[in-house]
Amino acid sequence: MQHISVILAHPYTHSLNAAIAATVVSTLEKNGYGVHFHALYQEGFNPLISGEELAAGKSDDLLLRQHQEEIIRAHGIIIVHPNWWGQPPAILKGWMERVLRENIAYTPPTDGSGGGLYSGQLPAKAALVFNTSNTPAQREHEVFGDPLERIWKDCVFAFCGVHTFERLTFGVVADSDKATRQHWLQQAAEMVNKHFPATA
Repeated sequence: MQHISVILAHPYTHSLNAAIAATVVSTLEKNGYGVHFHALYQEGFNPLISGEELAAGKSDDLLLRQHQEEIIRAHGIIIVHPNWWGQPPAILKGWMERVLRENIAYTPPTDGSGGGLYSGQLPAKAALVFNTSNTPAQREHEVFGDPLERIWKDCVFAFCGVHTFERLTFGVVADSDKATRQHWLQQAAEMVNKHFPATA
């Protein structure tokens, strides 16, 4: 069975982000995939990397090791989080720094120079990101330049070897009604179906 890693980063258990993640998980399971689901806030993931861990490249943190073992085998990766200051929440930034380490998500240049091109090594066939936002889409693109697209598409997934990428942002959340939110959940399910169709 192919497994998909699903990562949720939102402190509210009844948020739209949580509903999106639940839709993603149920759609994947309906399509015949195994799911490794982690709600970072709820499971108490520690986002702080220590100096010792940074230098050694390893840790005795059992939850961290679980995340790393799952991500190096995942057929796909799906991230769900709000847009906070044009960035992921701090807990998710810490997840990137601690989970996507050298020899987990990428390998250093073979010439040993340290300054050459790194090689991505995640096996995931596709990565999807779902964001929520209270900034109108036109303002996000024209004023802020949509930094989340660059972060996830290029700085994270392409660097780690995952080149099939799609991201969907839902907003404005603050003044949305129930029908709009249901439509967004349907869009999330459709995007999952597109990249991870039924296996049987």
